[in-house]
Amino acid sequence: MEIKNPILPGFYPDPSACAVNGKFYLVNSSFCYFPGVPIFESTDLKHWHQIGNVLDRASQLPLGHDGMSRGIFAPTIRYHEGIFYMITTNVSYGGNFVVTATDPAGPWSEPHYLAGADGIDPSLFFDDDGKCYYIGTRPNPEGVGHNGDWYIYIQELDLENWCLVGDYKMVWNGAMRKAEWPEGPHLYKKDGYYYIMHAEGGTGPAHAVCVARSKELWGPYENNLMNPVFTHRHLGKDYPIRYVGHADLIEDTEGNWYAVMLASRPCEWHTNMGRETFLAKVTWEDGWPVFNAGIGILEDTVTVPLKETEGELITSGKDADGIPFTMVKLRNPVEGMAKGEGNGYRLKLLPYTLAEKEPAAFLGLRQTSYYFTAKTTVDFTPEADGEAAGLALFQSEQAFLAVVYGKFDGKNQVRVAKNSVKGGIELVAAEELTADKVSFTISQKGQTAILSYNAGEGEKVLAEGLSTKFLSTESAGGFVGCTIGMFATANGKESSNTAFFSGIDYTAE
Repeated sequence: MEIKNPILPGFYPDPSACAVNGKFYLVNSSFCYFPGVPIFESTDLKHWHQIGNVLDRASQLPLGHDGMSRGIFAPTIRYHEGIFYMITTNVSYGGNFVVTATDPAGPWSEPHYLAGADGIDPSLFFDDDGKCYYIGTRPNPEGVGHNGDWYIYIQELDLENWCLVGDYKMVWNGAMRKAEWPEGPHLYKKDGYYYIMHAEGGTGPAHAVCVARSKELWGPYENNLMNPVFTHRHLGKDYPIRYVGHADLIEDTEGNWYAVMLASRPCEWHTNMGRETFLAKVTWEDGWPVFNAGIGILEDTVTVPLKETEGELITSGKDADGIPFTMVKLRNPVEGMAKGEGNGYRLKLLPYTLAEKEPAAFLGLRQTSYYFTAKTTVDFTPEADGEAAGLALFQSEQAFLAVVYGKFDGKNQVRVAKNSVKGGIELVAAEELTADKVSFTISQKGQTAILSYNAGEGEKVLAEGLSTKFLSTESAGGFVGCTIGMFATANGKESSNTAFFSGIDYTAE
């Protein structure tokens, strides 16, 4: 069977996976989007069904008023004796914590915060004797001597009392001399060896997968002389897949091994979709993992010794408000902010705008291609000055492109607005318009966007030839990719008004 990479296109970074009874489960970072940590199920590694979101309650996911690249970092999913464990870091609140479930579709427990678990990127390992160990990364305790001078450490975890016990031990600080950012560590055991697999070099061009091993859990860990065992750092900026790293290993029921990892697909050297989830085959030679043997880089298609068991990717399920699992909101949404209604969604007009670190009324999907068309129709009457509703291509509160209908300075208008890190908020185009329903379209081809509207008299272009490079990680910074979302705002005022959207008709080439 051939599997096309990426297996999860769009903003699905920091993948972690486990295999249970012939099924595979995968989770990703979600940062300040809500709900958090999407969870997928597959029986063949090719077709992934989102079965829910691990953190779907505000009590599990306090996000506050943080930037979009804060919140949830690098989750790990593991299974042991009938229980699924998801461990992650909420850098906006509480630090490292674990949630559990007997059914991966949920419900998942309230967070068990781990006192003393400093740093980020935690993972869990269950040894043969049933003991559980925490592995994570933290600053060099002797002092940070250079950028990213961190250490990977191990400590036993008491799962009955949800606390770290005994002393922690620093076991590894990367394969390279003065390695930057040894992070995302996972611990495995195979054929009598303990293996630490981690990323180093940062999440940009120098990102890489490295491996060390030891006969003893606490080390000393031996560096693999082939490190980095997987990277694209040597392929140059023109190679279409970059930033490869942050891998996790899985084994199928027949003893075949695979790795999921993140990578990015830039367009014109700019990365708008953030970090995506890719798959590679893994074999073992001389006691070490080899990624895509004979090739050594990620392939567009991976041929695996599995039987295809599902015909297409299916998005399954909605939450209690009728919102599909695949749709995301900003930070901790106001109760009742968005609800499914008929064939669409009704959004409240909140005081917040997309340019604020607030839970603005927004309901979005991930961008999955540089060639796409997204459409929505909004049934909306602006009642007070500043009320508006529209469609946005959104990277963060500092970087987005939007087409809206609303009331501005006493006049009903359609507008295109842009917010960029360097230029701030700009009004790109505006036309007077009075209508009950307006359809909006955002089209992107490569790194150029066209924004248009239709109020019943045919499609009219408001702005074209707009560069979208300002929405990339390289220009806007951060760890997130772009989403395309319906939004509504009262621009700083309280309002009882609502906007009804038809949903997002998203077509990617």
